[in-house]
Amino acid sequence: MTHEEMEAIVMSFPGAEKGMSYGAPAYKVAGKFFTRLRRDDASLVLMDVSFDEREMLMEAEPGTFHLTAHYKDYPCVLARMESLHAGSFRNFLERRWMKIAPKSLVKARKAGAEA
Repeated sequence: MTHEEMEAIVMSFPGAEKGMSYGAPAYKVAGKFFTRLRRDDASLVLMDVSFDEREMLMEAEPGTFHLTAHYKDYPCVLARMESLHAGSFRNFLERRWMKIAPKSLVKARKAGAEA
């Protein structure tokens, strides 16, 4: 996935806002952390990934999913942007967005999907 594809996916979520964190692009929804691009290794920080799921992902696709010591105690995984499938990225973000987006945005999105 390219940087442009990544950003288009992130910004397609209602309420997504671009900012900076540690000198690299970071994204929030309603002031809450959504995802960010790590400058060190061009990996995306994907939140709300259980420890069990994280282990499974790293074992199944070690070229894409990995972890650093900084993130070991958080329910997240790092994914190398160049090898992360765009559809998988969208699914990770959907899960995170449903958790952090204002209820009014979630309700509107669900209503639009049902129409």
